Amino acid sequence: MNEEKIEQLNGKLIVSCQALPHEPLHSSFIMGRMALAAMEGGAYGIRANTKEDIEEIQTKVDLPIIGIVKRDYPDSQVYITPTIKEIDELMEVKPEIIAVDATGALRPDGATVDAFFEQIKKKYPHQLWMADCSTIEEALHADELGFDFIGTTLVGYTEQSKNDQIEENDFLILREIIDKVSHKVIAEGNIDTPEKAKRVIELGAFSVVVGSSITRPQLITKKFAEILEH
Repeated sequence: MNEEKIEQLNGKLIVSCQALPHEPLHSSFIMGRMALAAMEGGAYGIRANTKEDIEEIQTKVDLPIIGIVKRDYPDSQVYITPTIKEIDELMEVKPEIIAVDATGALRPDGATVDAFFEQIKKKYPHQLWMADCSTIEEALHADELGFDFIGTTLVGYTEQSKNDQIEENDFLILREIIDKVSHKVIAEGNIDTPEKAKRVIELGAFSVVVGSSITRPQLITKKFAEILEH
C-alpha cells in the first residue's frame, strides 16, 4: 500500500501545510483542516512539520505525507530534521517520507550529511527519505548517498545558494538535477503559480510541492495589499 500511495504522487501536487509558532495559523487543529482543504482542492500529498501536526493531519486525510521537524540549534545552520531526536519523533507517527537537510552544513553534533544518513538508514532501513538540497552539487551527492527523493527545497536559502532562484532560466538548476540524478526529483521552493507547477512537471520532476502561495494567507494577502500601495 505504501508504494501505491507514493506512486499516486507522480506528476501531482503536494501541498505544504506548515505554520511556525510565530505565525497566525500555528495550530495542529488548523493544519489538519488545511490539509483537508488541500485534498479537496486536488492535492495528492502533504508536507508537514512536527509530529503533532502530522498526527492531526492523518486523522483528516489519507494522503502520503512528507514529514519534517524544523528545530533551531545554536551551533548549526541545519534546521530541517537536524538530528536523530527529530527522526525518532517523526517515526512515532510514521509519515510515508521523511525529509532532512542534505546540504553541506554540519549538524548540531558535528555530523556530516553522510554520517547522519548512514545513521538513520541503519536505524530505520524501511523508511523513505527525501534530501532537501540547495545546489546541484548537494543534489548529486544526496543521490549518490541513496536518498529516495531529491528535493530543491533549499535553493536560495543557504549561503552557497543565496544568489540562485529555482525558476531562473526556465528552472535551469532543476533541469540539471533531473538530468544527472538517478532518484526521483521533487521540485520545491518558490514555485508560486500554477504555471510554474505545471512547468516543473513537464521538465521531468516526479512531483511538485507548493506551500506559502496556498497555505500562508498572511503572505498571500501581502501580495495584494502591497500592489495597492504603489
